[in-house]
Amino acid sequence: MTSIPPGLTELPAFEYAPRTRLVFGAGSVARVGDFARESGGNRVLLVTDPGLVKVGHAGRIRELLVQAGMTVTTFDRVRENPTTRDVDDCLQIARENRVDLIVGLGGGSSMDTAKGCNFLLTNGGQMKDYWGVGKATQPMLPLIAIPTTAGTGSECQSAALIADEATHQKMACLDPKAAARVALLDPELTLSQPPRVTACTGLDALAHAVESAVTTRRNPLSQAYSREAFRLCAGAFDAVLQGPTDVAARGRMLLGAALAGTAIENSMLGAAHAAANPLTAHFNIVHGQAVGMLLPAVVRLNGADPVSAALYRELARSIGLSSVGDLADFLSQALRTAGVPESLAQCGLQEKDLGGLAEEAARQWTARFNPVPVDASSFAELYRTIL
Repeated sequence: MTSIPPGLTELPAFEYAPRTRLVFGAGSVARVGDFARESGGNRVLLVTDPGLVKVGHAGRIRELLVQAGMTVTTFDRVRENPTTRDVDDCLQIARENRVDLIVGLGGGSSMDTAKGCNFLLTNGGQMKDYWGVGKATQPMLPLIAIPTTAGTGSECQSAALIADEATHQKMACLDPKAAARVALLDPELTLSQPPRVTACTGLDALAHAVESAVTTRRNPLSQAYSREAFRLCAGAFDAVLQGPTDVAARGRMLLGAALAGTAIENSMLGAAHAAANPLTAHFNIVHGQAVGMLLPAVVRLNGADPVSAALYRELARSIGLSSVGDLADFLSQALRTAGVPESLAQCGLQEKDLGGLAEEAARQWTARFNPVPVDASSFAELYRTIL
């Protein structure tokens, strides 16, 4: 009889209140007008980025909303890793047009900008006022989230991740009122992703599934989402890179990313994300790449904890592997499949950079949820492992 490590038999108390209606399927974006009408709004702010305007997705969504009787204003200047400046620019457009419904179209950056705008439009103040959990006092506008990448899972989360324009410090602003009313998952929209975006967002989705499975805030529900998210993403990652037009594989990645986002909403993240954020802020390493580079080392670190090791083995077994080492090796191979660097030196970092990065990583919010306690020295060693 297999023994169960202490900790796995203890079921923590938790509360689950689904806030987002999840709609999945090829062609499902055609229903956006119906959901807009159901929201009760009629002056829509469409938040998106220039690339999605160029490929035609923004125009199509706009047309569907207009056909549904909506007046649509577009903010199409979303940048990767949005800052307080981006939110302020979006807010100005929203105020000028007296919007009463927001549609976020794109990756995590579009979702974060839309949510950030929603905080300030409805509750006033500045983004730093909402850094933390549950600091909005007024209701927010309904939000429809339409992801065009399979990565962040932001469409299923109540957090806006916004960087301070001056300091580059990422602020996680979480509030249940910020969650999307509807998340429309149409895998056909992800066909337009460039290969590098597919690779980096896919690494991010894998990391979300793996990290959320072992955090100190995990619970049986979040773990079920983590496991299924990992099974879907791990099984589809190679396929979407080798066959970019494979809609079925795109669908598995998109749904897996959303389920991983739901897992995060119920369990949070850990050391890999804490260590990745400073790399993005100071060395412009794409977030998915940064977290993917750190994840194998974090898995090996956490694997020293018996409970985490048992949970990692569950993930490994879901794709036909058996050990913590197998899982770490699979994640390392995913980096090679994605064609991204495996070392920090390849990204221009040197030993002298690690101390400051480690101090900043230790101050990241997600660091506190890692199953193995981590501090600045722990992060310095993690960085050194992949230097």
